[in-house]
Amino acid sequence: MTPADRLRALLAEDRLLTMPCCFDALSAKLIEQAGFDLTFMSGFAASASRIGAPDLGLMSYAEVQDQARNICEAVSLPLIGDGDTGYGNAMNVRRTVAGMARAGCAAVMIEDQVAPKRCGHTPGKDVVGREEAFDRIRAAVDARNEGPDILILARTDARHTLGLDEAIARAARFAELGADILFVEAPKTEAEMRRVCDELPGPKMANIVEGGETPDLPAAVLEEIGYRIAAYPLSLMAAAMKAMVETLESMAAGHPRAPHLMDFAELRRRIGFDDYYARSEAYASAARPR
Repeated sequence: MTPADRLRALLAEDRLLTMPCCFDALSAKLIEQAGFDLTFMSGFAASASRIGAPDLGLMSYAEVQDQARNICEAVSLPLIGDGDTGYGNAMNVRRTVAGMARAGCAAVMIEDQVAPKRCGHTPGKDVVGREEAFDRIRAAVDARNEGPDILILARTDARHTLGLDEAIARAARFAELGADILFVEAPKTEAEMRRVCDELPGPKMANIVEGGETPDLPAAVLEEIGYRIAAYPLSLMAAAMKAMVETLESMAAGHPRAPHLMDFAELRRRIGFDDYYARSEAYASAARPR
């Protein structure tokens, strides 16, 4: 099965898929080790991790594709890649979709924000006109149909500036154009989330940012509303950053034995040292003193 086939099989199941989002190969490995079924490369978290900068369109297509490739090579989980606005016009969208498929992604997200885009839960975002938005999804679907197998996650941020009716209308047209998964970003109430699921066809994704604009509803409620995927884009990064900041504060205060340290043996195991050594036993030239 291709990564896209594995994602299709998951979406065919009648349940909510809880999706912690990764930002690099190591965070993706931890998600897989925890037993989750899929992950998403969060643009917000990947930008912070790779270039130490906010998610304001600063990462290039090549950097995003490279980050996705590294993640796909490290795990067997289906990965949804963040393709932002497609990095240009409709022809750029086609290249982005094909490139993310070659990187190993099961799906790629294409959105209707103006460029440079920004995190959906931060100020200042806006969307392109309908026809440009539709051209992006049409181009993405064409690239999917003509190239390597990949699903299209179509996102609209129109709720922020144009209202929920416009966001739903855009998402409905995305579905008509052939998008596989729909994502209406930042509904502000549970009632709005129910409208999204009641009025739109196919699988829908909820984006749960702790402290963001969308209600942080329990998984059981999200499933009852009708969502098929619940994405948590910043949970791991926020947890990791908090632990790192507190560890640094402890070290600066003269207490190097910080409270958040993972045992060294577990650290090695989770990264893959134990597996490497076990496999290397079959090759005399690879054997090295430990």
